[in-house]
Amino acid sequence: MFKIIKKIQFSKEANRMKSIANTRVARELYYSSNSKNVKFLLDKRFSWMNKFINDEDYGIEVGSGAGFSKDFIKNKNFKITDLGNDEHLDFKNIDAQKTGFNDSEFNYVIASNMIHHIPYPIKFFKETYRILKPGGKLIVFESYCSIIFQIATLIMKHEGFDFTLNVWDEENPKSDIENAWHGNIAVPHLIFDNKEIFEKNLGNLFSIKYEKLTECTIFLNSGGVTSKTICIPMNNFFLNILHSLDEFLVKLFPNIFCMGRRIVLEKK
Repeated sequence: MFKIIKKIQFSKEANRMKSIANTRVARELYYSSNSKNVKFLLDKRFSWMNKFINDEDYGIEVGSGAGFSKDFIKNKNFKITDLGNDEHLDFKNIDAQKTGFNDSEFNYVIASNMIHHIPYPIKFFKETYRILKPGGKLIVFESYCSIIFQIATLIMKHEGFDFTLNVWDEENPKSDIENAWHGNIAVPHLIFDNKEIFEKNLGNLFSIKYEKLTECTIFLNSGGVTSKTICIPMNNFFLNILHSLDEFLVKLFPNIFCMGRRIVLEKK
């Protein structure tokens, strides 16, 4: 992974996004307007997950934020959880590092753009392993910190990245413990890129069943999912053109253009 700089962090005051981490505003905007850009983006982020979920499975999403996944995950037994206590959540005040759910309770757990917010990712993986049934799946969508993503982060001063951390220890946090919305978009690289290191640290818990890199311009022109910024409104015809362009760019030049990663881990 090419790094413009290895470490950058911004203050809350420097952030150029709007309605930062405000799930109430995000839901109001999403359901009261014709937000085709962000709905198209979220459809691409979640709908692929359905092929790894059976009709009778029981599953949850951790770190659900504004809870838009419920519009795209087709499983009738799907519930959403988060550390907060918003009304749209099925389970409130759930820490993904220590959920309180029973052992082997779920067939699948979804984690969408939340691992890079977790102070101790290794605790999250151990906890997910505990609550999944044997053969259960951890279905992940995460950031991919390409050159374009690093530049966008530097321009918007939103979240940040630190490639210098040891993501596998349980002593030093990878993001701000006091701020659940603080993020480190380098974390997914540190976890997933080096398969030998992944196998050493998590190979006794999970095997990788699926992985695909995805997304660039449809994210940049989405207007933001929870935190907001400007975008050019488009209809589905032009959004599909952008999506096709993304597939081409990500396939040929992932380290430059890719901004998202799909991955499915299966509990051993």
